[in-house]
Amino acid sequence: MSRAETVVRRPKEGPRARRPLWALGLFRSELTTTFRRRRTLALLAVLAAVPVLIGIAVKIETSDGSPVGGGGGEGGAAGPAFLTQITNNGLFLVFAALAATLPVFLPMAVGVVAGDAVAGEANAGTLRYLLVAPAGRTRLLLAKYASTMVFCLVATLVVAVSALVTGALLFPLGEVTTISGTRIGFGDGLLRAVLIAGVVAASLAGLAAIGLFVSTLTNSGIAAMAATVGLLITVQILDTIPQLHAIHPYLFPHYWLSFADLLREPVYWDEVLDNLGLQALYAAVFGSAAWARFTTKDITA
Repeated sequence: MSRAETVVRRPKEGPRARRPLWALGLFRSELTTTFRRRRTLALLAVLAAVPVLIGIAVKIETSDGSPVGGGGGEGGAAGPAFLTQITNNGLFLVFAALAATLPVFLPMAVGVVAGDAVAGEANAGTLRYLLVAPAGRTRLLLAKYASTMVFCLVATLVVAVSALVTGALLFPLGEVTTISGTRIGFGDGLLRAVLIAGVVAASLAGLAAIGLFVSTLTNSGIAAMAATVGLLITVQILDTIPQLHAIHPYLFPHYWLSFADLLREPVYWDEVLDNLGLQALYAAVFGSAAWARFTTKDITA
């Protein structure tokens, strides 16, 4: 039985179908559909491979006792700054891998999943069958956004866990030296790694909403994915142009690497909170735009 047939048959339950259990079932169906796609599994496999490649590269480069290339720094230099610490503590591979994947790999993966959320269903001809179910367009859109956010979290955890395992196998583990120069225990460092992974996943909330909005504008999944990724690249380019510094704080990727401040002692929260607030704003604006478009859209496919 196909997914569309399953959803269509459920209205026989009557008024109960509109209760929260129905919304939970719809969300579970969206999750299953998302993570069963070969494209999604391929994206997760690529993300899992990135920390392994970084760890092997660092291991090879330092095999003769020489230090890792690159210096310390702030902001965009967070990746190189973490790389210099990997040989002393494999836990830093988690931070380095997240810093390396957040600007490109993670957002591109999210852009593909979010861009295909609605347009992919329309292109496959299953969207109109989903709308026959009593969940309604609003709940369907919320389920799709929620499943996309779950993908953000899963993708981030895949990177973090792969980096942790690789770091533990290739390098020693122990106390963590913070950016401030103080030392904290390994357990505290691990908790901060979990917190950083959560912040990184939340940093993708704005992009997920943008991708979902773009997905409601077309019936072509490929076009929606390409447009979302193209917009991501364009905004990131704008964020690197010094002459446009006035608009940088309003661009959704601007504070992505602020998670490095969570490795300070004490933690510096200002830019982390700015990032989360900006993502919430983008999610609200583009989520509302997606809702306005989707609830009035003429579904013909």
